[in-house]
Amino acid sequence: MDKLLRKKSNIILFLAPAFVIFSAVLIVPIITAFYYSLCDYKLNSAPTFVGLKNYITIFTDDPDMKIAFKNSIFFMIFSIISQLFFGLILAALLTNIKRGRDFFKNVYYLPCVLSSAALGLLWYFVFHPKYGVNKIMENLGMLENANEGTLWLSDTTGFIILPIIVISFVALWQYVGQSMMLYMAQISGISKDIYEAAAIDGCSRTQAFFRITLPLIKPMMATAMSLNAIGSLKFFDLIFSMIPEAMRGKGGKANVIATVIYDQGLRFNKYGYACAVGMVLLLMCLIVTFLINKFVKVESYE
Repeated sequence: MDKLLRKKSNIILFLAPAFVIFSAVLIVPIITAFYYSLCDYKLNSAPTFVGLKNYITIFTDDPDMKIAFKNSIFFMIFSIISQLFFGLILAALLTNIKRGRDFFKNVYYLPCVLSSAALGLLWYFVFHPKYGVNKIMENLGMLENANEGTLWLSDTTGFIILPIIVISFVALWQYVGQSMMLYMAQISGISKDIYEAAAIDGCSRTQAFFRITLPLIKPMMATAMSLNAIGSLKFFDLIFSMIPEAMRGKGGKANVIATVIYDQGLRFNKYGYACAVGMVLLLMCLIVTFLINKFVKVESYE
């Protein structure tokens, strides 16, 4: 095998299928989308090159994009902080328990593998004015009428509207298990000898967590934060299934970047503009990932 891999032609031959597939599903679509983003392109007509017109419209003349940027950035910041915090807590707790660990791991991770569209419908009924939370409050005597309670999914007041906050917590519930599993995998790889030596030196469990566990799982923290940031920026499923169409369509206050791409591309037939928004989203994901990797310092421990 070593003799076979010494020839560059053989290495190229082994890598060629993977490179072709990688190019077909990633590089070619990105290049194509970038070209279309520079065009006025509709399904029933050929692309017409317009230069940076679509990008100028995104940043100067599209109120939906201003709202989408605001909501998506809030959603990203909330997701990074909340999933980092709760994911670490759950991972630390479940790593230290002996009975029921697998059961609780499955319970917390189960929402991650369920359909977001189905979960969105479930939570839609939970927060519907006539059912769910408001109905429970009415039955408990806290509300005279469920319809007069909080409009969890349609209140449009405030800088960050209530529906976006509600969906942020639903997304935290759904995906915190993913962060938990990543941290647990990293924690389980830390040698127990380190903790035993620290305990002999009089180190408490809390001190061991902050002085041993956290420094050693920083590489996984950076990875998890990057995944959370990218996932939250392109988030679509729960918003589409929970938020009324009037609030996520043209002029809607619950728009995020992904819903703008959906509206412009599939509803309004503006493929060139949708591609431009998609390229902006790709650039945002790259910038955020770069910043996380730059500012989350990862030390090397021998």
